[in-house]
Amino acid sequence: MRAVVCKEYGGPGSLVVEDVEMPEPRQGQVRVAVRAAGVNYVDGLLAYGRYQVKVPPPFVPGSELSGIVDAVGEGVDSVAVGDRVFASLGTGAFAEYVLVNAQSLVPIADSLDFGRAASFHQSYCTAWFAFTRRTSIKVGEWVLVTGAGGGIGLAAIDVARSFGGRVIAVASTAEKRALAIAMGAEATIDSSTEDIKVRARELSNGDGIDVVYDAVGGEVAEAALRALRFDGRFCVIGFTGGIPRVPLNLVLLNNRTVVGVEWGGWVMRNLEENRLLIGEVMDAVAKGQLNPIAPVERPLTEAGFAVAALLERRAAGKIVLVP
Repeated sequence: MRAVVCKEYGGPGSLVVEDVEMPEPRQGQVRVAVRAAGVNYVDGLLAYGRYQVKVPPPFVPGSELSGIVDAVGEGVDSVAVGDRVFASLGTGAFAEYVLVNAQSLVPIADSLDFGRAASFHQSYCTAWFAFTRRTSIKVGEWVLVTGAGGGIGLAAIDVARSFGGRVIAVASTAEKRALAIAMGAEATIDSSTEDIKVRARELSNGDGIDVVYDAVGGEVAEAALRALRFDGRFCVIGFTGGIPRVPLNLVLLNNRTVVGVEWGGWVMRNLEENRLLIGEVMDAVAKGQLNPIAPVERPLTEAGFAVAALLERRAAGKIVLVP
C-alpha cells in the first residue's frame, strides 16, 4: 500500500509517498480503507519537528481520517466490514490503509460525505468543548473568532452561530472573510489593515465582545482581549501567530475570564465524557444545526505542499488528502 512518510523534519520535500507493508489488525483493532485524511495544523508541526511532542522519523503523519472498514481483528463486534467510519489518532492517517482501535471509531452520519467526515472532527469537537464545557454562549451574545478563515475558525463560527451567538470574524484575506460570512458570521474584520479592538467594538454596537475564540495568539491576542466587554470571556485555542505576552491588568481591571481550551488533553482524561461530546456534535450535524464546510481535496503526493500551506497560513478552509 502507499503512505506519506516523513523521512526527516523539514519542508515539503521531507514528506514522500512510499510503498509500505499492508498492516494486519490485531486483537481489538480494525483496518480502515482510507477515503480521506484531514490535514491539520498539528500534522504540520509534527512533520516539521515543531510540536511539543516529538515523533522520531520516519513516521506517517495524519491525525484525522474517514473511510470504510476493510478488516477486523479478534474480539471486535462493534463494527463490521463495509461500515463507514471516521476517527482521530496521533499519526498514521496519510495512507491508503490504517489500523485503528475499534473503540476509537465513530459511524459517519448519512449527511456527511467522506471529505467532511475526515476534516470536521477535531475542529468541531474543539469548538463544542469550548462552548459547552469551558464556557457558554447566550443567545444574542457577540463572539469574536480569530483565524476565522481556517478550519478551526470556521468550525467555531458554525458552533457559535448554532447556539445563537452573533459572530464577528477576524481574517487576513478577502477569500477567508468570504468563507466566514458564508459560514454564518455577521461581520468581518481585516486583521491586516484594521484595528481589531476598535472595529470589534464598533460592530458590537459599542458594548464590546462577550466571548473571544482565539486560535491565532501573537499580536492578535491582545487586541482581541482589549475588545472584550466587562465580564467577557477569552478562550485560548492556539498560537498560529506565536505565543502572546499579554498584560494581566487587562484581565483584572475588567473582571474578564481567560479560559484554556485543550480538547485533546481533556479527551485522554475523560474518555467516556468525550463519547458524550462526540454524540452531541454528531446529533447536531444530523439535525442540520451544524454544517461542516466541504474541504479541498488533494492527492497523497501533495501532502507536503498542503502542510506547508497550513503552517504558512495561506490555506483557506479545510484540506483533505484522498488516496
